[in-house]
Amino acid sequence: MANDRIALVTGAGSGIGRAVSIALHSAGYSVVLAGRRGAELEKTAELVDRPGGKMLPVSTDVSKPESVRALFASVKETFGRLDVLFNNAGTFGPGVPMEDLTYEQWSAVVAVNLTGAFLCAQEAIKIMKAQHPRGGRIINNGSISAYAPRPNSAPYTATKHAVTGLTKCISLDGRKYDIACGQIDIGNAATEMTEQMAAGVSQANGSLMAEPRLDLRHVAEAVVYMANLPLEANVQFMTVMATKMPFVGRG
Repeated sequence: MANDRIALVTGAGSGIGRAVSIALHSAGYSVVLAGRRGAELEKTAELVDRPGGKMLPVSTDVSKPESVRALFASVKETFGRLDVLFNNAGTFGPGVPMEDLTYEQWSAVVAVNLTGAFLCAQEAIKIMKAQHPRGGRIINNGSISAYAPRPNSAPYTATKHAVTGLTKCISLDGRKYDIACGQIDIGNAATEMTEQMAAGVSQANGSLMAEPRLDLRHVAEAVVYMANLPLEANVQFMTVMATKMPFVGRG
């Protein structure tokens, strides 16, 4: 068991972030819960069903450099090290044609999905390369949309495509510090954000179609598997998806 290891999960107040936080705790990690909604972070901490490592909620806006610096300062002060960062916080833009998007709507998605992932990775690297034993693991939450976009998803798709590039750069630049970086691309995880899929979502041909969803438990187990690997091994990219969702041959 990894009962002396420290993990940090962004977007830990709901959905994938909440499920992964609980799964990491069950695997023996102390988990730092980061997100904008403090009450929801507290709820995540209360959902653990057995004693184990500490759950530390820290209200954070990952799009703000000062907020991210304060988050990682809390990690260092409380635990003295960081073993795993799950860069999970993300947001969608409005589902409107690209030409109707405002600059503000575009920028809001970029700030969370891309800049937030960069800021958190940057602070994690600073801790991981200086700690003893040295090193750690960063897992970025990408998306199937990076490879096969949905209609009217330019901000989300563009940022998730960029996250793939960020993952590769962290893998390369972190190598000399024993920092491993991988990415999980998730298709139709069953969260509140994907409930509309059961009723029907827009397809590339303009039709509406209900889409199958993937139980969150399988996503959480996949992230824990990646996190638990020794630093000599890495899952560079993993796709976890509902088998019958429209991805291979989408549209």
